[in-house]
Amino acid sequence: MSGHPDPVAVGTLLRHVLELLDGDVAKVYEEQGLAEYRPRFSPVVRALVAEGPLSVRDVATRLGVAHSAASQTAAQMARAGLVTHTPDPRDARRRLIDLTPKARALLPRIEAEWEATRAAMAELDAELSMPLAALLTEVTEAVGRRSFRERVVGAYRL
Repeated sequence: MSGHPDPVAVGTLLRHVLELLDGDVAKVYEEQGLAEYRPRFSPVVRALVAEGPLSVRDVATRLGVAHSAASQTAAQMARAGLVTHTPDPRDARRRLIDLTPKARALLPRIEAEWEATRAAMAELDAELSMPLAALLTEVTEAVGRRSFRERVVGAYRL
């Protein structure tokens, strides 16, 4: 791809980059015999390893994602046998998710992949004009200051 993408196509380009990165990581998991594990599970696994059982709301808050996205990921992880859902002993209305023994047994392999992905990202970043995570953080901060909706409405002319 040469030149700059059409500004209207930036969303498509972002989704494509994510598909490329996540798709290749998923292939590595599959090649390592972890076909049921998805890259989107890793932030949840990291949070549960670091903090123990958490509610879906707490996972969403820690990851900076919508409750519905965290709930959907937790449900996929439960179907794969990687997390359990149990009542919170302090509040029976809430359910906690935690890693299963199966997930804990897979942790050494998952953590090895995390380290390999970190190294691969560092290699990719070295080829870019600035680290991808830094650029995406800048974008997040900029739309936090003024939403993209506000920018579109401000530029909208009849």
